[in-house]
Amino acid sequence: MNQNASARAYRPDIAVEDIMIPSDTAGISLHLRNKRPTALETFSAERTILMMHGATYSSGSLFDVPLGGISFMDYLAGHGYDVFALDVRGYGGSTRPPEMKAPAQDSEPLVRTEVGVRDLASAVRYILRHRDITRLHLVAMSWGGSVAGAYTAGNNDKVLKLALVAPLWLLNAPAPIDAGGPLGAYRNVPVLDFRERWLAAAPEAARPDLIPEGWFELWAKISLATDPQGSAETPPVMRAVNGPILDIREYWAAGKGLYDARDIRVPVLLVHAEWDRDVPIASAQDFFLSLKGAPYRRWIEIGEGTHMVLLEKNRLQAFDAISQFLGENYT
Repeated sequence: MNQNASARAYRPDIAVEDIMIPSDTAGISLHLRNKRPTALETFSAERTILMMHGATYSSGSLFDVPLGGISFMDYLAGHGYDVFALDVRGYGGSTRPPEMKAPAQDSEPLVRTEVGVRDLASAVRYILRHRDITRLHLVAMSWGGSVAGAYTAGNNDKVLKLALVAPLWLLNAPAPIDAGGPLGAYRNVPVLDFRERWLAAAPEAARPDLIPEGWFELWAKISLATDPQGSAETPPVMRAVNGPILDIREYWAAGKGLYDARDIRVPVLLVHAEWDRDVPIASAQDFFLSLKGAPYRRWIEIGEGTHMVLLEKNRLQAFDAISQFLGENYT
């Protein structure tokens, strides 16, 4: 079946709401986007999802770009879920730390993983209170997977299931995202130049078809729009905080974990793609085998995909796997 036709078949009328909530820091507010079926009137833990982004791009850039007419958030809402996506401070629609108004070299790397965990905790508290539920599902990608994993390890009572796409874990080499050298508060990401690095992970013969026509341009436009200050420069850039990069350097790439995966005691889905260079398959396997406390765990390996599989031609395979996992009832 044509993937765009399949996607459209699942999409009902969807309500959209953008919400600003307080963080645990004065002057810092966090952006949450909510998408849900307009007919949804009864809320439950089983149908509530919070999504968490990675180290560079915000939740809107990763989860709510309507490629082929539908985003990941649209897809999940179309399957009856009440879906929230968080921007940690410094990303997307959330408040940027004041240090981001100054040159990057003037401050230490901003927004380390511990801060991401605190912001995720703030979002969870808001949603549980707002929807009058006691638990929810977490869906997270890359660095967001380490944030969600660390949060879950300390808050199993608030998480129903955990679905992670290429979560950061122990590496046996420097991470490709880390260019080396001194790290300032943030970095300028030349989004329009990212296509080459994105495609370089795939075999040369597979590159022309990996990202369907027009998808990269739409994604880049939306990504740049998340940072009006950076996108106004010539050439346009998007600023991304460097705290996650420092944590990768000092922990994951140094063979040290930021949390113990054995402390996760909820069902876990691991989604990984075969051409992922940022989280190699050996790292994914090590993470999977470390999940000793999970009641059950599953690993889905997607062929012909990179670290950015959620934005590529085979993304519906990941969407389907996550939706099925969250919807099943195994005891």
